[in-house]
Amino acid sequence: MSLGMRPLVLLSNDDGHASAGLAAMRNALRAMADVVVVAPENEQSASSHALSLHRPLRLRTVETGVFALDGTPADCVYVALHAGTRMLPRKPDLVVSGINHGMNLGQDAFYSGTIAAAREAAFRGIPAVATSAHHSLDLAAVANLSARIAMGLLESHPATGVLLSLNVPKGWTGEVRATRLGARIYEEMVDFRRDPRDREYLWLGGPGVRHESDPGSDTDAYDQGAASITPLLLDLTDTTAHGMAEALAEKTTRARS
Repeated sequence: MSLGMRPLVLLSNDDGHASAGLAAMRNALRAMADVVVVAPENEQSASSHALSLHRPLRLRTVETGVFALDGTPADCVYVALHAGTRMLPRKPDLVVSGINHGMNLGQDAFYSGTIAAAREAAFRGIPAVATSAHHSLDLAAVANLSARIAMGLLESHPATGVLLSLNVPKGWTGEVRATRLGARIYEEMVDFRRDPRDREYLWLGGPGVRHESDPGSDTDAYDQGAASITPLLLDLTDTTAHGMAEALAEKTTRARS
């Protein structure tokens, strides 16, 4: 970013380009930066980091600076970053994803399309923030909080692939904590049903979710009414299990000899 130039922010989400959370986030960011939106045509919740490699995608201009793509959140950021100046005048200084309609706590990070959009940018060395909030909250307040955090990240870690997940809970007290991922315990089920033509269909997952006490986690912060900032790694390697992997590799190699 050149001296005196306003930061350029790429904004995306997984709830779709017409979502209220995206509009609130765009409004908050535009006070501090130039913003370009590239977001899914339709809701893509729980799409994780899928890329659409085996079908064509369609891109349309919704209005100046707002584009809709009939793909996943990761598709949106990938296309925006690699389509030359078709959508972005230059490489963005920052990528923001959200505001997601609902929380992304604990292992939700593996399923979340909101986080995947931000992660796609972090892979390219661009600082990124994914924001999720309880549906009861005032979106403008959440957007202002997220924008301050995002711009603070850009100021402290420009041109680095730092990835942050921000969650703002129901009944937010105004407190913000640095956290790690906790664990969400879902009611896991597969519900088989019959349609009016007697064909079978099924729904995944139950409606219930709870958290065990886990000090320092994003789930604990949620239960206590605090917003959580969780830095996420791009390298999933479990270094503590390296010895086990070495032993397995050695044993397998000997068996083939």
